[in-house]
Amino acid sequence: QVQLVESGGGLVQAGGSLRLSCAASGRTVSNYAMGWFRQAPGKEREFVATINWSGRSTDYADSVKGRFTISRDNAKNTVSLQMNSLKPEDTAVYYCAANSKLYGTTVEGNYAYWGQGTQVTVSS
Repeated sequence: QVQLVESGGGLVQAGGSLRLSCAASGRTVSNYAMGWFRQAPGKEREFVATINWSGRSTDYADSVKGRFTISRDNAKNTVSLQMNSLKPEDTAVYYCAANSKLYGTTVEGNYAYWGQGTQVTVSS
């Protein structure tokens, strides 16, 4: 089993930055693809970013491309999401997820393990 715990959420003004972290425990996730998803109030959860097992391949939702960067540190069993130029529409609960396959996917159903989420609120 893999346990995931997100941190780093908070309140920030539009144009600001936040860095989310996801710490994995229970087993190493160095051979897992990892992803970030988000769910805004009244909306379905949506894909944000994914990274493959080595960190050499990433993919992003169009809405965050050029502003968000996903990275991982396999030695520390962590994944991060650097969020720059934040917009009010980025307001959501952000979830970290682990996929036991090596390569990332945008499909929520392919992720077996999920964190509890961290709230990000961007004020205008």
